Amino acid sequence: MRETGRMGTLEGQDVELDVTSIAHGGISVARLDGRVVFVTDAIPGEKVVARITDDRKKSFWRADTVSVLEASRYRQEHVWVAASIDRDPAVRAGGAEFGHIALAHQRTLKEQVLRDALERMAHITPEVTVEALPGDDEVSGTGWRTRIRLHVDDSGRPGPFAARSHTVVAVDDLPLATAAVEEVAPLDQRFPGEETIDVLSPSEGGARLIIGKQARTVVTEKVGDREFRLDDAGFWQVHHGAAATLTAAVQDLIDPERFDPRAANLDLYGGVGLLAAAVGDRFGQATRITSVESDSRATDHAAENLQEWIGASAVTGRVERWIRELTSSATATERARLAGATIVLDPPRSGAGKEVVEAIAGLDPAQVVYVACDPVALARDVALFADLGYGLEALRAFDLFPNTHHLETVVRLSR
Repeated sequence: MRETGRMGTLEGQDVELDVTSIAHGGISVARLDGRVVFVTDAIPGEKVVARITDDRKKSFWRADTVSVLEASRYRQEHVWVAASIDRDPAVRAGGAEFGHIALAHQRTLKEQVLRDALERMAHITPEVTVEALPGDDEVSGTGWRTRIRLHVDDSGRPGPFAARSHTVVAVDDLPLATAAVEEVAPLDQRFPGEETIDVLSPSEGGARLIIGKQARTVVTEKVGDREFRLDDAGFWQVHHGAAATLTAAVQDLIDPERFDPRAANLDLYGGVGLLAAAVGDRFGQATRITSVESDSRATDHAAENLQEWIGASAVTGRVERWIRELTSSATATERARLAGATIVLDPPRSGAGKEVVEAIAGLDPAQVVYVACDPVALARDVALFADLGYGLEALRAFDLFPNTHHLETVVRLSR
């Protein structure tokens, strides 16, 4: 086999690959003449024909599966025709990269990715089970997205991006979306001059469109009997059952023996107050908790959503700066209240990072409950916490994004 730099490039050529394992990001791993190849739309154990898309790096190449020579027993007909390998990779819809894999095996692969990340980065091997949400198995992991973003091409037609590109793909259906979202999605309409169309179906008020940068409106989401108000374009969990699942998981993972309702409990990256409310509902109206969020509109909504708790407050600030200022200015009394605190955090995909982890550990809280949407970022931060004396005590993982590689993990850390 020719190698880049000696006999020219292989980019654009088809090669046979034996797929050996799964990697973070929804891609599988193969080798070609000893070089690692990250290949899409494959399953470990398969032999595939893949097209080399990038051979510029010495350490690894990238490729897209174009046909399967020896299929895994876990391969199924893709849940979304627009994303199947029957289409050219350049116009293969993104956002359902595990749709060709049986749902139970998708979870097995996600467990492997999470376990491998924790072993490699945090040097621990916890028991990992990715839990399904009720009803998902019965519909093959479809019909769960209450929010979806469509992009608009030069002709004005909306659609998803192709996988790993900014090419807009024309599609006729959106099988991962709820029925309400799919019904109003304007896939056959034209929006010249616009860039995005957001389609959402909140708990109340019916499905709606947000065209471009139109004026925002306020919507209501329900979690059990509790209502949360937020901007229609604001952040909310996408799976129709995710908010309730994470509420219950955070409540479950907080150790009640370590929880002090009078301590200076914190909800970092708090959004509109979902997890702060979870803590308040678990431990009563006297619970003190401060929710910190950089989006001022979300903070305004959090203040309203948390108003029934006397000790609850919502502040606007970048968590990195806010917690740094807290650690430098806290009085002895405030530090004593922080030392007994429970800190909940739900950072963005990039994770909390070294500065925030060090600041949290420096406050000496009783326990930390960390909600993560990226297993590698979580593993890195768990390792940082461990170096500062906070070990992983409990873990739960959830398949909040069926037919994609994403998962959500909730862990408890304590000294």
